[in-house]
Amino acid sequence: MSRRVWRWEEHRLGATAHPSAVWVVQAAKNLVMDLEDAGCRVRFLIRDRGGKFPELFDAILKDAGVKVVLSGARMPRMNSIMER
Repeated sequence: MSRRVWRWEEHRLGATAHPSAVWVVQAAKNLVMDLEDAGCRVRFLIRDRGGKFPELFDAILKDAGVKVVLSGARMPRMNSIMER
């Protein structure tokens, strides 16, 4: 009998008071490099629908095999739970 073990990890990419599209793209590149160095496999990344995420952000993660899942529209309680 095989047993599947699920593990939940959180990776924080840094913080800035005023994130720009350039900063967010660099954070995605850093995440991909860090995951490759650690030998980790990530299947999903949950993010909000903010305008600070350009298409390049999603493309970088897609190339790394990570599916980007958007939070629900107009669901402030969902965002507050995700940001904890």
